[in-house]
Amino acid sequence: MKIQRVMLAVLALCGTSAALAQSSVTIYGRVNTTIESQKYSDSKSMTGMFNNASRIGFKGVEDLGNGLKAGFVLEAGFGSDDGSGPLTFGRQSEVNLSGNFGMVRLGNFFPESYYASADYVSLHNHDTGSSADALYVDPVWMGAGSASQYRAGGLNTGNKLAYRTPTFGGFSAEGSVSMHERAANTNNKYGYDLAANYNQGPLALGAGYSQWDGNKQGSLRGLYTFGQVTLGAYYQRNDENLLGSRNNFRLSGMYALGASEFHVNVGRANAWSKLDDSAATQWTLGYNYNLSKRTKVYTYYTKINNKANASYGYAVGATNPAGQDFRSFAVGIRHNF
Repeated sequence: MKIQRVMLAVLALCGTSAALAQSSVTIYGRVNTTIESQKYSDSKSMTGMFNNASRIGFKGVEDLGNGLKAGFVLEAGFGSDDGSGPLTFGRQSEVNLSGNFGMVRLGNFFPESYYASADYVSLHNHDTGSSADALYVDPVWMGAGSASQYRAGGLNTGNKLAYRTPTFGGFSAEGSVSMHERAANTNNKYGYDLAANYNQGPLALGAGYSQWDGNKQGSLRGLYTFGQVTLGAYYQRNDENLLGSRNNFRLSGMYALGASEFHVNVGRANAWSKLDDSAATQWTLGYNYNLSKRTKVYTYYTKINNKANASYGYAVGATNPAGQDFRSFAVGIRHNF
């Protein structure tokens, strides 16, 4: 009987350990597609079907016991308009450890300073597609000539090590270093990113700072909801080696009425101090109808007015011509899963 009891105890202990070691994996994603009429001021209008940052992802977590967890996220983008790939995890590929101390992240992921500022106030289409915020700039210069030589997420999304604090009274922060790996016998370059968020009831505040090779940006953001109205704004200050400095502002608003959402936002990027006539303005009007918590139909009109040496915005098949205004009228469907 004693041997049987010992065996039962061992089996129970093994079962407990196995349960603790089990990991859960979730498949998630977004399919977001529009039909649009796009036009630069000196070109003919073009009507087509466009992908709006559709993606599929896998995330999982394993309970290691004593409050410690291991996790991963793998996220790939694809073309929802034509099914194009390939399915590589360029959007996000990270492994992490979390516990009472916070979270340590390693891998490929977007700068948190962007999520703490520009993304947070982009309410109508998740800062994707032709109505995405064209004026927010990360501190990486991709070429010479005009303000168009930037890309979103340019701080470098790969080779990153990050630490995220626990949440204290609605406050959390994250800092990361990205390693721009170079050829042997050359100096490595590092990018730095800091983000802070405070969420308490209807008020949400954020701040971000990032730097790479002497180029840097700082931003402040606020969002407030009262009743059916949500108002948001952010301010960004850039300081670049080649272009000098500039200020960038954006205001956004949403009015919710049942399943309907009415959106308006406007952004203004002042001229770079070393590049005359490089200012631009962007404004968007949008309407969303939420068929469910995961599915909506929507429409928007967006317009970007560029000065002679500014080339913000894009159209499929175009090459960001300086001084050309851009506009797009879109109707779309978005489904989250």
